[in-house]
Order: sequence, then structure tokens, then C-alpha cells
Amino acid sequence: MIEVKKVSLNFPILGYNRSLKNIILNKATGGILSNEENSISVKALNNISFTFNDGDRVGLIGHNGAGKSTLLKLLAGVYIPTSGEVNIKGKVVSTINPQCGIEEEATGIENIFTFGLMQGLSKKEIKNKLREICEFTDLGSFLDMPVRIYSSGMLSRLSFAVITSLDANIIIMDELIGVSDSKFIEKANKRLTEFMDRSNILVIASHSEYLIRSLCNKALLLDHGIIKAYGDIDKVFLEYKKL
Repeated sequence: MIEVKKVSLNFPILGYNRSLKNIILNKATGGILSNEENSISVKALNNISFTFNDGDRVGLIGHNGAGKSTLLKLLAGVYIPTSGEVNIKGKVVSTINPQCGIEEEATGIENIFTFGLMQGLSKKEIKNKLREICEFTDLGSFLDMPVRIYSSGMLSRLSFAVITSLDANIIIMDELIGVSDSKFIEKANKRLTEFMDRSNILVIASHSEYLIRSLCNKALLLDHGIIKAYGDIDKVFLEYKKL
């Protein structure tokens, strides 16, 4: 379960001057700006409340700057709310930055352990998954080499293999993670589907209406950090098209 109660999240803008402040106030495109006498801040999320339950597959939609990625990072524990409460029951796995924590001088194997530990696995759990992860990457002897020699596609394979090996009650995704290697795509898509099917709750932000309709049973519309609609996908997209 994910329960968000009257949550606001503000980002203070430090070191501004008066002319910059006026420009920001006149041309803001993201969250709502709070203009106080001696400070200025962006209210990225503004008094939002909702509950996601077991079985929910929720698509976050909204224009750029609406607060989608901010909300995902809040649910993933990257941000702490300025006010309100976030209550989460279940193990959360986030794919917001799938290559976060990669050590370029470490080998592929060593990075698998580092990434697994960052996701809360024990060394024993990683060892139990290691063979399966290595086989899935198709990287062979490259796994014993430092990742600084990897191509971007090889790095994607490595991080993708580790993330999708995890078991999570709640998956937080910013767009659909994947790989660009055409020979690997079919294999990757099957694994990604299995990964999502193992979860109880999926929250994904995307600009693709097709993707939201394919993966989700609910949608949540954000606009300048405010929830404009939540629930039935058809109704939420109808409201989105009015913005």
C-alpha cells in the first residue's frame, strides 16, 4: 500500500537576485512559485493525497514540469515531504536512475554486488542470483573487466539484469526501462514483463498514452504539482486533453 496524505514539497531557490526573481516569477513553467519577501521557492507538489492498493497499476501523466518525476522520487524515498505524510507498506524498487552507483573501475561482477547492496539485498542473496544475472546479460568474459571499457549498451544490460532480478512489492518507474540492442530487446521485454507481474503495485510516469493504457488500470493527472484527476484511465486522459 502507498498512502500519501496532504503532501507538499517545496524547493527553495537560493542565491537569487531581484532581477532573476522577477524573470522566474514571470516565466515559470514547473511547480507553483511561492513568492515571499526574502525568499522564493518552487512548490513542486501542492497538498496532494491519494492511496494506491494491492493490484493497482498507476500511470502518472501530465505536461513537462507537472511534478511526475518529483512524485516518483518522493515515493522512492529520494525526497522527504516539506509537509504531510507518506506511508508505504512493502519493499520498493525504483528504476528512476538504473545506473546509479556504477563504479567505472570495478568489474561487472563487482558492480552487480554493489548495485544489489544498494537495493537492500544481502551478499548471500546476491550470490544466489549472481549466476542467473550473469547469464542473462550475455556479457561473458566482459563481466570480469572494469565497466569503464563497456559501451552504453553493455552498461544498460548490466543494470537492467540486476534491477529485473529483484523481487519488489512496489515498483517505481520513470518511463519504461529497456535496452537499445536489437538482438537483446525480445529477451529483455519478456523479463521486464515478468518483473512487473511479480509486483503488487506499479507506478510509472510516461508521456505515452499507449504505454499507460497497455500497462495500467488507473491514471493520475498532475498539473503544476496539483492532482487534477485520478482513477479511470479514459476519464483522466479526457481531463488531460483539456489542459
